[in-house]
Amino acid sequence: MQEEFTNTYIVFFDGECGVCNFWVQWILERDTKDQFMFASLQSDFGQKFLSERGLDTQVFNTMYLWKPNSYYLIKSSAVLEIARLLGGIYQLSAIGKIIPQFLRDKLYDVVSKNRMKLANQKCYLPTPHQRKKFIEV
Repeated sequence: MQEEFTNTYIVFFDGECGVCNFWVQWILERDTKDQFMFASLQSDFGQKFLSERGLDTQVFNTMYLWKPNSYYLIKSSAVLEIARLLGGIYQLSAIGKIIPQFLRDKLYDVVSKNRMKLANQKCYLPTPHQRKKFIEV
């Protein structure tokens, strides 16, 4: 599963969540280095990722950032690392690391718990180039 993706970062997200889809779109628009790919946690690929790590395959309220053969991060740590990797002004989010992870993750959980209420369920259609960045299998 991981051999073909060793030179990229994979963002796993809830494919049925408007807030999650908004953030995927946000990353896509700022990924000038073409370093991210995306897979919903509900996809076969996402389910395999979760099950290989002994994670719950029915809970989709957490974003994961995976660098194959290296590491994976969850929740606020994933968000901060994505911002760092995007570079530029987004690197300033690293200041968030001064907040203890358990507090950052508490805030993440509050947003995650209320994300469906926050979601503006607009239909996002990626460009043909962006569509290539989604893993379906």
